[in-house]
Amino acid sequence: MIDQTRPRPRSVEKIGGTSMNDYAAVRDNIVCHTGPDASPFGRIFVVSAYGGVTDRLLEHKRSGQPGLFATFASGIDEQAWRDSLAELTAEIHHINAGLFTAGALLDEANAFIDERLLEAHDRLEDLRNLCGHGHFALDAHLATVREMLASLGEAHSAWNTAKLLERDGVPACFVDLTAWNGDEHVALDERITRALETVDYMRCVPIVTGYAHSAQGLMSSFDRGYSEMTFSRLAVLTRAQEAIIHKEFHLSSADPRVVGEDKAVPIGRTNYDVAEQLANLGMEAIHPKAAEGLRRSGIALRVKNTFEPEHHGTLITGDYVSQKPCVEIVAGRTDVYALEVFDPDMAGDFYKYETTILGMIKRFNAHIVSKDVNANTITHYLATNLKTIRRIEDALSEALPGAELNQQKVAVVSVIGSDMKAPGFLSQAVGAIAEQGVSVLAVHQCMRQVDMQFVVNTADYETIIRALHGRLVEVHDHGRAIRLAEPMT
Repeated sequence: MIDQTRPRPRSVEKIGGTSMNDYAAVRDNIVCHTGPDASPFGRIFVVSAYGGVTDRLLEHKRSGQPGLFATFASGIDEQAWRDSLAELTAEIHHINAGLFTAGALLDEANAFIDERLLEAHDRLEDLRNLCGHGHFALDAHLATVREMLASLGEAHSAWNTAKLLERDGVPACFVDLTAWNGDEHVALDERITRALETVDYMRCVPIVTGYAHSAQGLMSSFDRGYSEMTFSRLAVLTRAQEAIIHKEFHLSSADPRVVGEDKAVPIGRTNYDVAEQLANLGMEAIHPKAAEGLRRSGIALRVKNTFEPEHHGTLITGDYVSQKPCVEIVAGRTDVYALEVFDPDMAGDFYKYETTILGMIKRFNAHIVSKDVNANTITHYLATNLKTIRRIEDALSEALPGAELNQQKVAVVSVIGSDMKAPGFLSQAVGAIAEQGVSVLAVHQCMRQVDMQFVVNTADYETIIRALHGRLVEVHDHGRAIRLAEPMT
């Protein structure tokens, strides 16, 4: 644990990748935009890789298009991963050229990341040669390779940001949690504690890598949510007064691209329960495991728009409940497949089927958004791709030979609020959908009454979002936010 006698930082703040692409906004709207006291000190900044870099290092987060890791892991074309690394290097040099004017500092920036890229190249070559021997299998080392490659993006952006701030007169320091060339495997908390021992965040501005090497493997445990875990643990260990995430958009009542920028409104206040429902839909305000640490430590989370720094954003706490029942957000996802397993013999033997199905879903790493159950049918709504669905189907056909399997591409639209325990919300939602002439494939509402889910055809997704938002949110004319967040004290 970090020395408890040290002053608590005012905040630990994470800066998202798209925001990182605009250094001037990061400097002026985040680091140097601090309100009345006009001081960047007493704050710790955790940075993501520049937007698109992690996609190039691993694979595209949404499309699945292979990056360096995926190309290397496939092993199909030995030259392909080398070409991918060369393209990545060129892209990183292009980013650096846009940040640093030609001269010594640009040369230093390129030299820093080139050294790591070259070493990564050499390690990948060594591993390929090693696994050419029959006693070594590449698959056994891929998790480590993924960790190594992921670390490059945050090391690049953190080093650059610290140097740029120093150039612009802000005392900043680069805090490297990647353990590059380190010879010790320690737990995440210890890694953070050691790195901050000599950092006086009341006199300088720490710029911390979003990736942190740990004995457990951050990527293995949290995949692309690793930077949020680093951010969360930093906030918990330092006992920060507040945790802040800076994004390129507000946490709003709906996607402005769907309902219109003039109709979407920032949420302003909500709780961790709502944040977790959003994460289930792939709209991560924060990774659920990262949110758990903040919630347990009583640390509020604020989500701010980098490009609207005067707005207090959305404040998320454990105890907040809206003053009166209301809908706070209408959201959803279209990358969902309904996987239906029907078997007349399921009645009375449900647990056997459920255990088998869940085992296959876990085996192929599909994400469960929701599910339906009746006497002889279990339907899981899975956020994944068609290739994975077919693999699950094939495995289930072998494990449950008497079952009938069906799959269908669908969309899930969810109406979410910290308190929706009032008569009429469901009927209003169903009425709004019916007015559009849309058939609902399934409806879910749990007793906790923080969300309602509607499963519809993908073609109807945006229509339903607009209809529900119009009926349940826009009619209230919330103004600047559904409920304005209190400013940070």
